[in-house]
Amino acid sequence: MGQPITVTVRAGASPDIRFFECDRSLTGMAIEVYTEDSPMRSGDRPPDVLARRLLEARARKVTIYSNVVTVEAPEDVWPALEPRAVYTIEHLFEFYGDDAGWSFEARGVEPEISKVQ
Repeated sequence: MGQPITVTVRAGASPDIRFFECDRSLTGMAIEVYTEDSPMRSGDRPPDVLARRLLEARARKVTIYSNVVTVEAPEDVWPALEPRAVYTIEHLFEFYGDDAGWSFEARGVEPEISKVQ
């Protein structure tokens, strides 16, 4: 089981954008960009998994570069999406690898995200 990631949130210049700064790098030097149509969305690398989870939570676009996750979503979904995104990022490495199945359910754990809404 990995350690939680520490996340700091900053609002973007547009009300649709949030920056989530992490205490560790999530990618190499490549900029990873995900939308609903992204072929990488089905990958199993940590940034792929994170982007998939955020897109399923109603984000429109996710960009990950090193330790910064930039999320674009409609302004009206941010009150629910921001705490969910923080929780999702914080716990990304908690259940890691093939045995974990990249999910709380695969580990038989009930995620506490239902409390964060």
